[in-house]
Amino acid sequence: MQKRSTAFALLVFMSFCALGQTAQPAGSEAHREQFHFTPKAHWMNDPNGMVYYKGKYHLFFQYYPEATVWGPMHWGHATSKDMVHWREQPIALYPDSLGWIFSGSVVVDEQNTSGFGKNGQVPLIAIFTHHNQKLEKQKSDKFQYQSIAYSLDEGKTWTKYASNPVLPNPGITDFRDPKVRWYGPQKKWIMTLATKDRVTFYSSPNLKEWTKESEFGKDLGAHGGVWECPDLVPLTHNGKTVWALLVSINPGGPNGGSATQYFLGDFDGKTFTSSSKETKWMDYGPDNYAGVTFANTGNRMILMGWMSNWQYADKVPTVAWRSANTVPREFGLQEANGNLFLTSTPVKELAVLTDKTTSLTNVSVNGEYDLGAKTGGNARTFKLTLSAPATSDFSVVLANDKGNELVVGYDKSENAYYIDRTKSGKTNFEKGFGKRSTSPRLSTAKSISLTLLVDVASVELFADSGLSVMTSVFFPEEDMSKLTLQSASGVTISKLTYNSLKSALAEPGKEKVGAVR
Repeated sequence: MQKRSTAFALLVFMSFCALGQTAQPAGSEAHREQFHFTPKAHWMNDPNGMVYYKGKYHLFFQYYPEATVWGPMHWGHATSKDMVHWREQPIALYPDSLGWIFSGSVVVDEQNTSGFGKNGQVPLIAIFTHHNQKLEKQKSDKFQYQSIAYSLDEGKTWTKYASNPVLPNPGITDFRDPKVRWYGPQKKWIMTLATKDRVTFYSSPNLKEWTKESEFGKDLGAHGGVWECPDLVPLTHNGKTVWALLVSINPGGPNGGSATQYFLGDFDGKTFTSSSKETKWMDYGPDNYAGVTFANTGNRMILMGWMSNWQYADKVPTVAWRSANTVPREFGLQEANGNLFLTSTPVKELAVLTDKTTSLTNVSVNGEYDLGAKTGGNARTFKLTLSAPATSDFSVVLANDKGNELVVGYDKSENAYYIDRTKSGKTNFEKGFGKRSTSPRLSTAKSISLTLLVDVASVELFADSGLSVMTSVFFPEEDMSKLTLQSASGVTISKLTYNSLKSALAEPGKEKVGAVR
């Protein structure tokens, strides 16, 4: 959760207040995503407190309900049965005398370690950062601290703990974004906390009393900006547990601005030990930040990120709302070049959106190939998977009659994937937006496998079974209507599948009742 000053919040509120703006019918606004979560109105950033409980996925998120720019933070709330169709709920947590409600997590306290459960009711516990703007203005270094709230009605209403904060600030200006999980071998809760330029681990038997265990990252990883929104995730590889530590950083990303790095290694309940000194990136695109995983999903580790970048998040040309989330992605591990990497791929639940499917084989591309004519589909909402030899350049081009083009492809000379939004439409709102972003190809296989998820204003690239991932938003002057494959040197695509995707703005069989409802 990026820190912004009170003065800035007041200034942008006065300049850009969204009160009085007339919202258009749900889904009809320019750039409104059709299968990514967006709030109906106003500002959103980090996803928070994501948890699965009793058949529902809960998404909480940093939210300012009075403007389309960052301001005093609340926790917005949305629920879904499938991570695809979301229904926005009333605001879950409001600012109070202790401060604004910054990022955090939610856990299911099955064993009632907190003592908040009553009459057999299992409590959901939210652990979040209170940001005290008054102390910040006084130049105190203790204006952020950790607090908790609990819900006994499956997340509908929340009660803040009377003895907050549960973890006071020891004197660290950036002391925030607690991600908590149960550590079974030692029967304790582990908090992974962002503490300026490193991560600090705390433990607790009851979510109320916390003990410092260790620190990580002082001399490892990227340090071009402040560390934020960490997450510690157990994964399995060759029958052994490998821990992935995610750390968002702003600025300092590989393509500028915000991004998320990760470390793989071991965690013994006290200390995380990285198995490599190499800096690795979860997503090389410019628009996947502050992502964390859902709690209580068993062996599936599923992440959603904020699909934006602090470099221009408050300047993008949407009107009634700002920001979307990535699609949910499931983590895995894969070896390449003798090294172990984190992979992420779209969750299988997205298949519910599949509409028309076109499959092609041995597609010869010499110059330009009109894929739109072959599929009868559009370049607005679709999933495209293809396999091609890693010996030639090729690209997938989205375009419209305004001359806008978004180019996604593989560059053989760089052995890299790229997303080029130089001519993608509206780019002049920020000087660094209209550019080409790249990701190294980590796989050594002779054939490239590529999956693209394209929505009205975003593209997500998953290459080589999720080894190389890129996410980018774009803002065309009108919907993209043309879809072509291009290769100057010539390439034969051995297999290609195009799926047009239905809108997820309404649950099946129900009318649209909101932005993503």
